[in-house]
Amino acid sequence: MPATHPYIKKLIQCINLEEKEQVSRYSLDQQHSLKSLKAAGLALHPIAVTRKTFGYADYPEISFRLNFPSETNLFKDGAAIECFFAGEEPVKGILLNLEGKQGEFRLFAPDFPDWIEDAGVGIKLAPDQRTTGIMKKVLNELENNQPLFALFEQLHGKESPTSNLPAATNSPLHFSNNRLNASQQQAVTAITQNEQITIVHGPPGTGKTTTLIEAILQLIKAGEKVLVAAPSNTAVDNICKGLLAQSVSLLRIGNTSKVDEAIFMHTPEGRLNNSKQQKEIKQLKIRAEEFRKMALKYKRSFGKAEREQRNLLFKEVKNIRTEIKKLRAYNEEKLYQEASVIAGTPIGLYDAGISQLTFNTLVMDEAGQCIEPLAWCIFPLAQKIVLAGDHLQLPPTVLSNEAARLGFNQSVLEISIATVNNTCLLNTQYRMREAIAGFSSNYFYKGLLQTAAHLTNTGLHIFFIDTAGSGFNEIQGSDGMSLQNEGELQLAVKLLQTESLDPLTTAFISPYAGQVAAAKEILPKEMRVSTIDSFQGQEKETIILSLVRSNDEGDIGFLKDYRRMNVAITRAKEQLFVIGDSASIGGDNFYNAFLTYVETAGIYKTVWEFDL
Repeated sequence: MPATHPYIKKLIQCINLEEKEQVSRYSLDQQHSLKSLKAAGLALHPIAVTRKTFGYADYPEISFRLNFPSETNLFKDGAAIECFFAGEEPVKGILLNLEGKQGEFRLFAPDFPDWIEDAGVGIKLAPDQRTTGIMKKVLNELENNQPLFALFEQLHGKESPTSNLPAATNSPLHFSNNRLNASQQQAVTAITQNEQITIVHGPPGTGKTTTLIEAILQLIKAGEKVLVAAPSNTAVDNICKGLLAQSVSLLRIGNTSKVDEAIFMHTPEGRLNNSKQQKEIKQLKIRAEEFRKMALKYKRSFGKAEREQRNLLFKEVKNIRTEIKKLRAYNEEKLYQEASVIAGTPIGLYDAGISQLTFNTLVMDEAGQCIEPLAWCIFPLAQKIVLAGDHLQLPPTVLSNEAARLGFNQSVLEISIATVNNTCLLNTQYRMREAIAGFSSNYFYKGLLQTAAHLTNTGLHIFFIDTAGSGFNEIQGSDGMSLQNEGELQLAVKLLQTESLDPLTTAFISPYAGQVAAAKEILPKEMRVSTIDSFQGQEKETIILSLVRSNDEGDIGFLKDYRRMNVAITRAKEQLFVIGDSASIGGDNFYNAFLTYVETAGIYKTVWEFDL
């Protein structure tokens, strides 16, 4: 039955808009040349295939290398892709991982395409109609589940929280980690006493993962079965590593292609590796390989009879694959029963078919990066919910401007924090010097974010280098889409020399993909160069931030999303260098406040002080 609640209908409308935008944007046709898709960061071409193998479910899996600098920010783990080659039918698949210039993807096909190792093969993003279909199905069923729909109405109610922090309680807990600070202990206690939904608000560097690990240990000790989710595989693996270090009985499901060896042993594939069932699966794979070899005797040019024979052989491969899946599902069911914690991405957990199990608590990390419909895919799986993250950092990526205008890029955390009273702020950061954290603490966290005692300032830690009046203007990048600023790049190179910065402990970041692409050409190869969006969740001793915008109109574009700046200025541990044009950005109240802060807490320099 279709949804009747106006907000649910709006979410479904947004999913349709996003789906339409994906189809439009990812198409390789007359309107979208390969060059324009590459420029927009939607295609990687050419790729060099480095390895071919048949994966756990017997799908073809391909490892590849990028030989040229490419914008890879949109190529997230689990993204729907198509592998293409000029003049051939593209093959659908999924990106398993992409780190630096090395990546891996799985094809939904009986075998590798004949052309897979030819020069000129590429991959491009494709509409993820499977995920959008699941989200629409879940939303349409939401009103039929009374307790869940009551939670939905609460999250979308008009009430405001009476207090941002729960009242302190005399905790009877015996903490496994005796180094937790008071706010972390308070959050753990709130999670163990949670009756419906609790929020852990963790600003940068406040030990959110450490806190969640302790809370999960306490829940297990109390006899609970816990579900752990995060929107990205990296975030899931991060929390899994911490739990495994505490000897937790954990099962990591979903994408297992490039998880750490320590985690792999706790995936269904790793657990079944030397079992009797695995030997059975191996025999089925050998049979599938024999049918594939027979099918491959029929090359590209063949007649009707040969085509039919080839199709029959590939159909048999498909049948064997179905048999392998059934065998896996039967064996995994036992593993699901035994584990204290099951972890994965929302779609990975939804696909696992674990709704028959009883989970007491769902802990969702990085909830500030999770669009609301994805959360409703897994909320029905547990009795109680914990959302952890920071809604004041970057929101989820949404392609459709119309969907974003309707609020689709609001995360489940941002929506929930407005009406959930049980909210705990982790109030001490352990990442950066006090001067670096100071502006974010004042502007975003109402002065509540403190700095650990050992990180008080020992010198100068924050710098602004002003290019006003230098003629270092922004220009359109070579791709014609993203902006660059050559003068700011020259300054970055100069800073490495004058400040004797180590490229291995320094990162160059910028909001603009065009600037990042240009920086990769001239900065040391061993130096991390990234868009701000790709660098969220990471840190370096030294950060050079290039703002790029410099024009007579004072137009600052998407620098207006101040949450992007919050991410950017909280990545540095020891030194933060911000390069920008005060004449262009200073007319904006946020940036004016930032410039004023640097004048008091750091060093304000002009470009004229550098010999360029």
